[in-house]
Amino acid sequence: MSGRLMPCDAAEIGSLFLFEKLDPVQLGQLCAAGRVELFEPGPVYAEGDPATCFYVMIEGTVVLSRRVGGDDVEVTRTSQSGVYAGSMQAYLGDRVPQVYNNSMRVTEPTRFFVLPGEKFSDFMQEWFPMAVHLLEGLFFGSKSTQRAIGQRERLLALGSLSAGLTHELNNPAAAAVRATATLRERVGKMRHKLAVIAQGNYAPEVMANLIDIQERTAERVAKAPALSPLEASDREDELSDWLDDHDIQDGWRIAPTFVQAGLDVDWLDHIAACVDEEILPNAIGWLNYTVETELLMDEINDSTDRISHLVDAAKQYSQLDRAPYQVADVHELLDSTLLMLSGKIGQSIEVVKDYDRTLPKIPAYPAELNQVWTNLIDNAVSAINSAGGEGTLTVRTALEHEQLLVEFRDTGPGVPQEIRGRIFDPFFTTKPVGEGTGLGLDISWRIVVNKHHGTLQVESEPGDTRFQVLLPLTAAADETPKESE
Repeated sequence: MSGRLMPCDAAEIGSLFLFEKLDPVQLGQLCAAGRVELFEPGPVYAEGDPATCFYVMIEGTVVLSRRVGGDDVEVTRTSQSGVYAGSMQAYLGDRVPQVYNNSMRVTEPTRFFVLPGEKFSDFMQEWFPMAVHLLEGLFFGSKSTQRAIGQRERLLALGSLSAGLTHELNNPAAAAVRATATLRERVGKMRHKLAVIAQGNYAPEVMANLIDIQERTAERVAKAPALSPLEASDREDELSDWLDDHDIQDGWRIAPTFVQAGLDVDWLDHIAACVDEEILPNAIGWLNYTVETELLMDEINDSTDRISHLVDAAKQYSQLDRAPYQVADVHELLDSTLLMLSGKIGQSIEVVKDYDRTLPKIPAYPAELNQVWTNLIDNAVSAINSAGGEGTLTVRTALEHEQLLVEFRDTGPGVPQEIRGRIFDPFFTTKPVGEGTGLGLDISWRIVVNKHHGTLQVESEPGDTRFQVLLPLTAAADETPKESE
C-alpha cells in the first residue's frame, strides 16, 4: 500500500532517535534516497510479502501483528515517534529471505520516513561497516548456534528414546527367551511321559482316549477365564485336595498350573472317569506338561506381539517410509510418542488419556508433530519430577473453535507469571545448567505456528499447567497432503 508523498525535512528526520547522530550531509542523503509518506488508517504492508522498504514513523499510531493460524495477533501498538519496522535485515542481502516478518497497519493518519531496502543496505555498509560486521556475526552466529544446539538436543532426545525403547524391548524379549528355554524342557518331559504311558501296553482305544483328552485340555487353555486372586486361590485349594485324594504327587505344584489353564474339579473328574486308575497319575502328569506347553506358547506369543507393537510404535513415531505431509490421526501419533517415552515417564507418574476419538484426521507433518509431543511431554515430566516425582500427566484432545486441540496438563509447580512470556524464546530455559538447551519450546512453536499454521499457548498455575496446541482441520490452499496408510 502506498501513501501520499510529502516533503522530506532533513531537520525533522534528524530529530528521530534513530538518526539523531547523523551529520547534515548524511541526513541530506537520507532525504534524497528516501521519501516521507502519509498513510490513511489501514494496512501498510502484510507479513510474508517481499520486504522492499524500511519504515520509520514520524507521527501517528502504528500496530504490528503476527499471523497465528488464520488470525492476526497484535504484538505491538505504539504512538512513539521514531519507531521502525519493515526490511530491517536488508543489510544481509540475499543470504536471508527478504520478506516482512510481521504485518503493519495504522489506526490514524500517520507519517513515515520510507527508505527503500537496497538504499538502507547501502547506507549501513557505507556508514557503519564495523556495526554491519558485528550484526552479521551476531545474526548468523546465533543461527549457527541454534542449529548446532538443536541438532544436539535432537541427538540427546534420540538417545533417551533409544534407551527407553531398548528397555521396553528387553522385557518381552527376555520373557520370550525364558519361555522358549522352559518350553524345550517341558516338551522333553512330555515325550518322556508319553513313552512311559506307551510302555504300559495299553489298548489302542485307551491311547486314543488320552490323545482326545489332551486335545480338549489344550482347547480349554485357550478359553481360560480371568479369575480374581481370591477365586484363583480357592480353586487351587480345591484342585490340590482332589490331586491329593487321588494320590497324585506334587499336587500343590500342579494345581496352580491347572487353575491358570481354566481346569477345575469337574474336568479332573471327567479325566478320572475316562482312564484307568493305575495310569491316572501318569495321565495327569502328561496333561500337566501339555498345559504348561500351551501356556508357554501363549507367553511367547504375547511377548512377540509386544515386540511387534513396540516396533510399530517406533515406526509410527519416526514416520519411516511415510510421506512428510499427510492426513494423520493425532491419537496414533500421541500413543506412539507416549509409548516411546514410557521409560522416561516412569511408574510414579500417572498418564491419563482423555481422547475425543470422534475427531477427524488432519493434514500435518506427523514426524514433526511427534517432536512437539516429545518436547511438551518431556517438559511436563521434568516439572512433575521437580515437585517430588509423583503426579499426573493428562493428554486431552477436543474440538475447539473449529480447530483440533491437543492439551498436555501436568500437576507440577507451574510456570511463574514473570517468565511466562519468555518460555517460547530461543535459548530460554528454567532447567539447571546442562539439562536444558532452551530450544524445545522454540522448536515446538515454530513447528506448530510456522509449519502447521496453528497455535501453541500455555495456561499455568501451581498444580495445573496446560500447554495447548491448536491445529487447523483443513490444509492451506497451497498444500496437498497425502492420505496416511
